[in-house]
Amino acid sequence: MEFKTYVFYFLSAVLVYAALRVITARNPVHAALHLVLSFFSAGGIWALLQAEFLAISIVLVYVGAVMVLFLFVVMMLDINMDRIREGFWNYLPLGAMVGLLMVLEMGAIIGTQYLGASEAQVPQTPAGVSNVKELGRLLFTEYVYPFELASVILLVALVAAIVLTHRGVKKSKYTDPAKQVFVKAADRIRVLQMPAEKQD
Repeated sequence: MEFKTYVFYFLSAVLVYAALRVITARNPVHAALHLVLSFFSAGGIWALLQAEFLAISIVLVYVGAVMVLFLFVVMMLDINMDRIREGFWNYLPLGAMVGLLMVLEMGAIIGTQYLGASEAQVPQTPAGVSNVKELGRLLFTEYVYPFELASVILLVALVAAIVLTHRGVKKSKYTDPAKQVFVKAADRIRVLQMPAEKQD
């Protein structure tokens, strides 16, 4: 078996494990860390297939957006952030393990480049063709309807997240200048005549 196959199975095993931990972890911080690991592993598999644009996109866009996702989770669940900050060092072992796995995956992918394993059984593009340009051409010609459907689904998800996290309009006092102009002094102040009282 080739070295590239070993790397693929390693990345796939990490991806399946991390994806399962995302949906089974009770702690939202652990789930977010495993989500970062699963996206990074998926990017590694794309890099093995020489789809560099997709690999860097999934790392930059999704791994970068995980922090926004985590913020949405915190806003929706009303998590006590002070309690999370108190247990910050409890997350260090898991974070270090995730970081170490990411370094190992990066090393394995770079190793396939040096060993020449990534060249085998992958169709090569001509020298003057950009795979980013080819990807854009396919997205907007042959796959334009699935592309638009995905954008509508993302828009619905964005609106749903805003609706779920919206707490309602804050009630605040305000003055209407148009009504203040027509107010008369007699409407604001009323003088009352009261008899004087004497204390015995």
